[in-house]
Amino acid sequence: MAGSSKTPAKKQPSISSFFKPRTINGLTQQEQPSPSSPVAANATTKSTKDVRAAPNISPELSRKRPLRENSGNGNEAPVQPAKRAKSTARTEQYAFDPTRSSNDNDAPVSDDEQADAAAIRKKEELHKKFVKKLGHPDSMAHIRRRGHQADSETPVIDGEDADAGEEDEEDEPVATTKAKKKGTKTGKLTPMEVQFLDIKRKHMDTILIVEVGYKFKFFGEDARIAAKELSIMCIPGKFRYDEHPSEAHLDRFASASIPVHRLPVHAKRLVAAGHKVGVVRQVETAALKKAGDNKSGPFVRKLTNVYTKGTYIDENGELDQANDKAGAPAGGYLLCITESAAKGSGTDEKVDVGIIAVQPATGDIIYDSFEDSFMRREIETRLLHISPCEFLIVGDLTKATDKLVQHLSGSSTNVFGDRTRMERVPKSKTMAAEAYSHVTQFYSGKIKDNDEHSAALLDKVLNLPEPVSICLSAMINHLTEYGLEHVFDLTKYFQSFSTRQHMLINGTTLESLEVYRNATDYSEKGSLLWALDKTQTRFGQRQFRKWIGRPLLDKQRLEERVSAVEELLENQSTIKVEKIVGMLNSIRADLERSLIRIYYGKCTRPELLSTLQTLQKIAIAFARVKSPEDTGFKSLLISEAICSLPSIGKIVNSYLDKINGEAARKDDKYTFFRDDQETDDITDQKLGIAAVEQDLDAHRKDAAEKLSKEKPVTYVTVSGIDYLIEVLNTDLKRVPASWAKISGTKKLSRFHTPEVMRLITERDQHREALAAACDAAFAALLQSIAADYQPLRDAVASLATLDCLLSLAQVAALPGYSKPTFLPSTTPPTITIAQGRHPIAEHTLPNGYIPFTTSLNSPAPLAHLITGPNMGGKSSYVRAVALLVLLAQIGSFVPAESMTLTLADAIFTRMGARDNLFAGESTFMVEVSETAAILRSATPRSLVVLDELGRGTSTHDGAAIAHAVLDHVVRETKCLTLFITHYQNLARVAQGLGEDRVRCVHMRFTAQRRAGKHKEGFKAVNHDDDAEVGGDDNEDDDGQNQEEITFLYEVADGVAHRSYGLNVARLARIPRKVLDVAAHKSREMEAEIKARRLQGAARLLDDVLMGGDSDSGGAGPDQLDHLVSSIEQL
Repeated sequence: MAGSSKTPAKKQPSISSFFKPRTINGLTQQEQPSPSSPVAANATTKSTKDVRAAPNISPELSRKRPLRENSGNGNEAPVQPAKRAKSTARTEQYAFDPTRSSNDNDAPVSDDEQADAAAIRKKEELHKKFVKKLGHPDSMAHIRRRGHQADSETPVIDGEDADAGEEDEEDEPVATTKAKKKGTKTGKLTPMEVQFLDIKRKHMDTILIVEVGYKFKFFGEDARIAAKELSIMCIPGKFRYDEHPSEAHLDRFASASIPVHRLPVHAKRLVAAGHKVGVVRQVETAALKKAGDNKSGPFVRKLTNVYTKGTYIDENGELDQANDKAGAPAGGYLLCITESAAKGSGTDEKVDVGIIAVQPATGDIIYDSFEDSFMRREIETRLLHISPCEFLIVGDLTKATDKLVQHLSGSSTNVFGDRTRMERVPKSKTMAAEAYSHVTQFYSGKIKDNDEHSAALLDKVLNLPEPVSICLSAMINHLTEYGLEHVFDLTKYFQSFSTRQHMLINGTTLESLEVYRNATDYSEKGSLLWALDKTQTRFGQRQFRKWIGRPLLDKQRLEERVSAVEELLENQSTIKVEKIVGMLNSIRADLERSLIRIYYGKCTRPELLSTLQTLQKIAIAFARVKSPEDTGFKSLLISEAICSLPSIGKIVNSYLDKINGEAARKDDKYTFFRDDQETDDITDQKLGIAAVEQDLDAHRKDAAEKLSKEKPVTYVTVSGIDYLIEVLNTDLKRVPASWAKISGTKKLSRFHTPEVMRLITERDQHREALAAACDAAFAALLQSIAADYQPLRDAVASLATLDCLLSLAQVAALPGYSKPTFLPSTTPPTITIAQGRHPIAEHTLPNGYIPFTTSLNSPAPLAHLITGPNMGGKSSYVRAVALLVLLAQIGSFVPAESMTLTLADAIFTRMGARDNLFAGESTFMVEVSETAAILRSATPRSLVVLDELGRGTSTHDGAAIAHAVLDHVVRETKCLTLFITHYQNLARVAQGLGEDRVRCVHMRFTAQRRAGKHKEGFKAVNHDDDAEVGGDDNEDDDGQNQEEITFLYEVADGVAHRSYGLNVARLARIPRKVLDVAAHKSREMEAEIKARRLQGAARLLDDVLMGGDSDSGGAGPDQLDHLVSSIEQL
């Protein structure tokens, strides 16, 4: 390092003062900038800072060093000092220039130091180029070191370089211009970023996946979300799209990228996570861009696809895959709901609700309009049945409805099985009139001429209730964004939810009976659907789910279905049944979804070929069937399903004749159609390509002449570049200057002639036009197939019916299953079961299920009052009865020796204890609210199950409510009832109702003390062993605690006068000290109650005796009955 001078006035001048002009080939070299110029001063300041010559630098210079506002305007190349003749490195630092001003404050700098500074600057430039490749991380302020400002020479992302697939930026330094002085920190966006922001501002709620060259990219906040959901790298940058000051220091958007071929996988994952996803594609190819007017502009990009959970049908894979750890799979429905206040407020509040649910993947449409109470039971029932994966809410919902929807869909593993997406649209005051006008205009052009059936279906749609019309209009607008509005053309598949052809099972019953999912971890395993579903196809599985949730009410249809199952069971090993089974097993595609994808025009070529060939195989398998008699089945349901299959053969063959199978399997669009089926446009473009290729072949002679060769040159293809002409490097002198060198090796070079380049460009334009023509022809083919959607869909529906019937036949073949017998509708309500079993528990219990026999009849016994010890099997028994009724009415065989029943119009359950905090309802409030709904809805032909009603409040209030409800359902409603209770005194109610309307039954058990004393559970109300109730007062206080209860799980007549709750507490491992205290208190309270009852009976007996001696005529019959009842209780 240079030493400092003693006197500041005599400091060494700058080494730049020693620079002298040098002549090169007689010319004078351009002079370097003077020290006073800004560029030179800037460079000198930077060098001085780098070499750290500190001792003799004035404070003024040290204060100026950090100010590098114009660093971007300095010389980019390092200054190379001219070496003086006859000087060495040692003498150079002491060289003196007397012309230097004595006021110059520059420190002496040596040649070595100048070289060091140049080397440092060179390394800095290399470092800048290196970090450009890594996304320029040092642009962020928190990475700056030692006060260095962010380098302004790093440019913003060049979107068009990315468009061309050229991510690498030029290594040369940017030329210094006056405009560059502003730097890239002004926030100026590239054309591609401007294009992206224009699309993003129109779709702020959508995650955009942008096609950029050979990648798909996410920008800004979208990149952060994608990185989190997809576990990919997010390059830091701006997350906001509004140029917020907090991100002013950042010069690019945050970004994340995925390969092109992984787009379907990642898009599906984002959609499954509940996001709305849009795909922005380049709609302009490189060849067309080159030939068009947009040569210098960015590639034209448009939002081509938008997906949500309810509208994702572009891929064969499904989003609703069942997950054992999550809830039951959602049904894939997009549900639109609107409501308006009807009347009342508070607990009397009522609302008018309209819903419409669409399953775009299958074309199914469900609608309903109804009035609901403040508990919103009707809405909950429909939501649990439909299991929507997405909500469209029109207008504002009431607080109760909004809380219900939020509760059912709010968590990541909700009752619908997955995160549910919600979208809201406003509702104007004139929405009803606007909706009717909109729906009318939408369907005005859909009516076919002279088609009465189409006109009738359209009339049905236009006469929908007002709330449903509002939802339909909103849904049409919503699906138009996704290109799926044509699903509403399929008016044949409009179905009312509350049609009376099916039994409506409410949401509480679905949950209590575990129809779709178990009550433990909410997965499908352990549910009724899991136990019965033996279907082979996906469309059959969806149909079977509908059958289970909507049992039949039409006796004729039900008997047809049961007869079909019976016939398949009897012929299960015959050729005709094996043929159907083999055909269903061979179907791998989801034909229902493939057909709707063809209808939407979103089907791929391999998928189209697979679908048509599968349908052709099905039609050929039953080609000989001309009438129902040819099927060989007696069942009308089976024969009609089979007869609908051969009719599609002619339709399918007409389309397969147009397709080249090998090209379709390879997804080759250019040869997809057979030669005689190609459109004129495709043929013209193919002829144009052939003509260009012929010209290229003819050009080989011209190229050979220019190279002075006799034989035509041979074209080669290297690295995907074709029509290259190879020339040895020894013959390069013969190559014209107009030829463009493309590549080469040490021995040879490869060229394109001007004619070859012109012809290749022309060929590429023909290829692009050919691709567009092929896509247009394929779209036209899909449209023509969509015109035949109805017969093809009907054939698939017939296959689904056969699959469901075969599934029920497999269930019927299980040991111990029998065909139920249905009584005429004129018969009083009846359910009789002999040796029945629980249809789910017998699959899960290792030792099987202990059968039961029961009978409910009108007028007697109309109800069963069921008592027994805790964990004795009471709830399992009543669930089994309800499930057997449900099984019988879906057309299945039942696990029982025999079962006879009249059709039940509904099954109502009130089981379990749970609160409803989101609605502000306590456990007991939920209990009595559900009971109130049952009392309002039940009819004499309903089956009602009430489990431990009244246990949520005090003993007297609970017993009173249970007493009143039991009395109401037996006397007023007169419905078949299973009533579980631990209030043993309800047995008096059973007797008081008279005519044997209520039958008392209990779950049998045995009780054994460790001392060896053994007792069996009650078989009658008036069991004569007092110790059975309260034990011997002379026993130890912990005598009850020493009892061991053995559950027999058998149903028997009588009342169990004890629930043995302490036994359950012992099984739950409550501490022994607590159990001992509880046993002592229990015995004390029982003794006290017995004493009170004894005193009351004595007083009553005294009154009866005294009344008999009086002149009033003796004791009344009521007093005698009361006395007998009191003695029985003792």
